[in-house]
Amino acid sequence: MSPQPDSWKSKRGGIHTTLIGERKGRKIASLVASHEAVKKIIPGIIQSKGPSGGSFRAKVLRPDSRGNLRLLFTQGTSYQEIILVTTASDLAEGEAVSDELNALIDKELNE
Repeated sequence: MSPQPDSWKSKRGGIHTTLIGERKGRKIASLVASHEAVKKIIPGIIQSKGPSGGSFRAKVLRPDSRGNLRLLFTQGTSYQEIILVTTASDLAEGEAVSDELNALIDKELNE
């Protein structure tokens, strides 16, 4: 599945529009947005995590009880949590979507 160029912009919500990771961050956001189970992407504020971290990383975290997910971007000393509203109706469906998204992200970052 290749990311659609405007999929991240069309599914973006909230007031924050900046993503850390520059091109990699936008590419991962587009990839995640192009997944059929993702309805909305809501970027959070960029925060400092303390000591220097290193290169860009992205990971989908455990779903909530409604199946919605959090995508964590980290780069250097900054991190950003992005809420993913999904079509999943419960924890089990959310975990399946999480596994699919993490596999797509790992493939993209390891190319």
